[in-house]
This record gives sequence, structure tokens and C-alpha cells, in this order.
Amino acid sequence: MEPRKIMSKPKARNAVYAQSGGVTAVINASACGVIEAALKARAHIARLYAGRDGIVGILTEDLIDVGAESRATIRALRYTPAGAFGSARFKLKGLEENRAEYQRLIDVFRAHDIGYFFYNGGNDSMDTAHKVAQIAAQLDYPIACIGIPKTVDNDLPHTDCCPGFGSVAKYIAVSTLEGAMDVASMARTSTKVFVLEVMGRHAGWIAAAGGLAGRKAGDPPHIILFPEIPFEREAFLARVKQCVTDHGYCVIVVSEGAHYADGKFLAEAGTTDAFGHTQLGGVGPVVANMVREAHGYKFHWAVADYLQRAARHIGSRVDVEQAYAVGKAAVAYALEGRDDVMPAIKRLSSRPYRWKIVPVPLAAVANVEKTVPRHFITADGYGITAACRRYLEPLIGGEDYPPYKAGLPAYARLRGKAVRRRLKTPYQLK
Repeated sequence: MEPRKIMSKPKARNAVYAQSGGVTAVINASACGVIEAALKARAHIARLYAGRDGIVGILTEDLIDVGAESRATIRALRYTPAGAFGSARFKLKGLEENRAEYQRLIDVFRAHDIGYFFYNGGNDSMDTAHKVAQIAAQLDYPIACIGIPKTVDNDLPHTDCCPGFGSVAKYIAVSTLEGAMDVASMARTSTKVFVLEVMGRHAGWIAAAGGLAGRKAGDPPHIILFPEIPFEREAFLARVKQCVTDHGYCVIVVSEGAHYADGKFLAEAGTTDAFGHTQLGGVGPVVANMVREAHGYKFHWAVADYLQRAARHIGSRVDVEQAYAVGKAAVAYALEGRDDVMPAIKRLSSRPYRWKIVPVPLAAVANVEKTVPRHFITADGYGITAACRRYLEPLIGGEDYPPYKAGLPAYARLRGKAVRRRLKTPYQLK
């Protein structure tokens, strides 16, 4: 009689995580969710690595040994802003255009026995994760490719909101409120117009968040300029003058992507970034000077820029919880055998705000932008509706302050221990 065969467990394989594109106040909370879930799954995930500076670190085989970080440091990622592992604006070309790049990724994966790929980013990043899943299938390389949503622009489809947006929305709403109070207190003898420029190239979600500062008619912001509504110079200037006449001052929130009816941006600089997007040169001063030339009002303008997406000190608790949840869910999906998917947030109710995580195919998300729907914008095109407020308010809910030391937030700093390279051929970025 032959001895009974004992079926061995599947061999544990390694995983790699990478951050991509513009960072947020809570992208590291997603990293924390991935890492803590992976550490609890040692039977399936032997080691967890991270690409240093995103996909660039994977292409160049510049990997970080996440397991070398202390548990305290990993926990601290939950309240640390920016990209702890480094991010990059580096767009992989199409599979047919540059198959060699994708082949290089697979070579690195194979050299380090990577069975799980977690890519944390926005529209372009979901496209990259989708293409990696496709090439892996073509080359018969077994790997689970999971996209993890992240973008302050809130423009990913098939998810109620995007981790990173709730915190930037809270920052802009608070900044609009406080800035407006400052202007109102000085308007009689000094500044009468304040312009706040916010991010948002094609989608005006962040600009819309500024509208949360005003709760009744006449409250600032008096004017919001959305990318979704073509800019009309004369109508805008007339509204500014009316606001100053009625209220003594005018507060304006303008999205960087505000444009004329012909599609030309108000602040077009004539250059493009690494993704081929038009480089914008600062719409805040453009709008402010337009008002000065027409009406002669004293003005101030401010550009929230990196401050809005790095402001973890005033992060939304809901945003932090969702960012952590999608990171944790990404690992769960991979272990379930899912591939080519993204954990998305599904709203169950607004009051109270309840949500859950659901999988959506990366093909449905990649390179698709979700803009502010018209019924979220007032008929005159300058404000938000009650429906928009009902959507936005839950996303900025709650506070989740980081610990402080000597008056400053005590954020995490990684050791960043390098993983030994295994490939003989170095990779030159193109």
C-alpha cells in the first residue's frame, strides 16, 4: 500500500507596492492598510517590497524592503502625508508602442518572485496596472494586479469618492471660510476681492468643496469658477461688481482648469507635463488682475498648490478610514485570486454616511475622468447646489489629528532599506 500523499500548501510569494502620480494627505494610510494586511498573510505573502519613487523603482529594480521597517513606523504611516516610498509622474506607453517596458517589469517580478502587484494612483496609474495585468497574462506570468485608488481630484469613475479628496476638500473649505472672514473684516477700507486658486484640471470637485464654506445666500464664496462651466469674462466681471456692491467684498474660488468656451485655459502656459497634460501657469493672478483692470478693486490672491494636498494636520477622518480600507481590501482581493481590479467605495447612504468597499474592473476605470455633474452646480454656474452639498459634506467629516511633538506633527520617516538587485542588466529610463 502506497503512503498517503500530503498536499502541500501553495508556496508563499512576494508582493510589491508602489505609489504613483501626485501624492495626497492620506496615500500613506493606504500603504499602511496594504502593509498591515500583508504582514498578517505570511502564509501567502512571504515578503513585501515597495518601488522607490513608484513604477520607476520597479523598472530600475530599486526596491525597498518594507519588512525592515518597525511596526511603529508602519502604524505611523496612517497619519503621515506625502508619498513615504516616493512617487513619480512616469507614464508607461501602450503595450504595442513599447512592449519592452512591460517586459522589463515582468523580468523584475520574475527575478524577485513577485506574485502580487499593488499600484496606488489615479487615472493613468489604473491604466498602467491594467496593462501590466494584460502583459502578464500574455506572457503566462502568474500575478495579481490590483489598482488602489488615490487622487485629490476625485475624478475616478465607479467609486463614490477617491481617497485623498476628502482631506483636500476639508482643507479648501476651511481655508475659504477663514480667508473670507479675514477679507470681510477689512473690506471697508482695504481688500475687496480675494481669489483662491485650487487644483482641478478638468474636474471641479475641489473648487466645489470651497462652496461648503457658505451655508446661506450671500455667504462666501460668492463665485466658484468650475472647469465644467465655460468662462465668460463679462458675465464674471459683472457678478464681481454686484457682489462688492451687495456685500462690500467678493470671495472667488477658481479651479486651475477654468477655461473659455473654445477650450483654452485661462492660465495656459504653453508647455506640457510628463503625462502630456497642458501645463497651467497660475489662474489665481490671472483672475485677480482681470478684476483689477476692470474695476480697480484692491485684491489678494492665494494658490493652495501643494499645501492643499499635503495638509494632513487637518485631514478628514472619513478620508483616512477609506484610504486605509482600500489598501487593506487590495490585499484581500489578491489573496482571493482576483486580478485586474480596483477596490472602490460604494455609498450606501448620505445621512448617516455609510459605505462599503466593492471591486470594479480596472478596464472600466483606466483613463476615464468623472467630472462634477451639472445638477451639482447652480443654474448661474457660480455655486454648488443642495445636492452637491449633500454629496460633499460627509466626505470632510471628522478629525483625525496626527500626534504632535514640540509643536509640530510627528510624521513617520522610513529606513528605506534597499533590496539586493538580481538582474544583471541595468535599466535606463527613456
